[in-house]
Amino acid sequence: MTAVAAGTFSVVTSEMLPVGLLTPISTSLDVSEGTAGLTLTVTGLIGALSAPLITAAVGRTDRRVVLCSLMALLAAANVLAAWSPDFAVMMVARVLIGVAMGGVWSLAGGLGVRLVPATSTGPATSMIFSGIAIASVVGVPAGAYVGELAGWRAAFLATGGLAALVTAAMAVSLPPLPADEPVALGGVLRLLGKPQVTTGLVVVTLLVTGHFAAYTYVRPLLEEVSGVRASLIGTLLLVYGIAGVAGNFLAGARLGRSVRGPLLVISTALAASVLLMPLLGLSVAGACILLILWGLAYGGVSVSTQTWLALAAPEAREGATALLVGVFNGAIALGAFAGGRVADGLGTRSVLWSAGVLALGALVATGLGSVPPPTATTSDPAG
Repeated sequence: MTAVAAGTFSVVTSEMLPVGLLTPISTSLDVSEGTAGLTLTVTGLIGALSAPLITAAVGRTDRRVVLCSLMALLAAANVLAAWSPDFAVMMVARVLIGVAMGGVWSLAGGLGVRLVPATSTGPATSMIFSGIAIASVVGVPAGAYVGELAGWRAAFLATGGLAALVTAAMAVSLPPLPADEPVALGGVLRLLGKPQVTTGLVVVTLLVTGHFAAYTYVRPLLEEVSGVRASLIGTLLLVYGIAGVAGNFLAGARLGRSVRGPLLVISTALAASVLLMPLLGLSVAGACILLILWGLAYGGVSVSTQTWLALAAPEAREGATALLVGVFNGAIALGAFAGGRVADGLGTRSVLWSAGVLALGALVATGLGSVPPPTATTSDPAG
């Protein structure tokens, strides 16, 4: 179980790594910050496409073999990114990272029920997804710290080394995991006909697109809006990361009572944190307070939306997870791309307004949409 959680941590850390390194990557590879943001866009887009396709393509192949193969690909792709002499090679590496990420994330989500007794499947599944939540908020500051100390290439190299270690851990610790039933692509897509599934995916799209429209450019935002020195970026992102981990477990603790309530709070807090940044985040202290609120809000997104989708389609866990991963990563790609266009066309500060509007849209969708009823499976979603 720990190895699988480490796997989800590794793939999402690999995906998020450019966020804290955007400025040095753009300088080193001689592209604008908006163009450098495509390193996140392409990974999210490929992850969105590969999640349902890989889930369907692997059929009955042993999940341990598939996971180890994808983790090995992740390690190699990060090494390629570290070496990349120009932006074209970097983009190839990011495509490969997207393939590995989409496959690992979608397959890992359904393994909790197979690795522990039935009475522990809820906490086990939450532990697997906590790797995603923690990576989303800790991987970025960790990468920024390494990048500040040893350069952005060292950060990619270190992430590749982590992926290699996780590959070995999976090979040693996981039992054989043959698929119970192959997952047909058509069956996955038919889940879109369920209103509760559709509502959950709309909420995911709005929250994640809004978040990444702004968060992809958090480094230049902190430098331009708040006047933060480069040496403090890693520290502030670490504060954000700690708040995000707390947000993951705070949201999980509330999910046993309601799946709508936590997402209403998350949407409101996320909108407030980005919309207030140009007004109250004009100093390091103000930026720090708003980053804490931002981290608390976004830290709860993955566990809340995963629980929503699991309750909306309990009979099709792997298919629902594949859809969630696809939409989640498509939203990451869309957010990073849209944020880049807004940043290059209207200025970096404008991405905050765009993100706030989308978070408010998520608030409306959560409040008015079709919600799955809570069941015993949500009794301990935070693990």
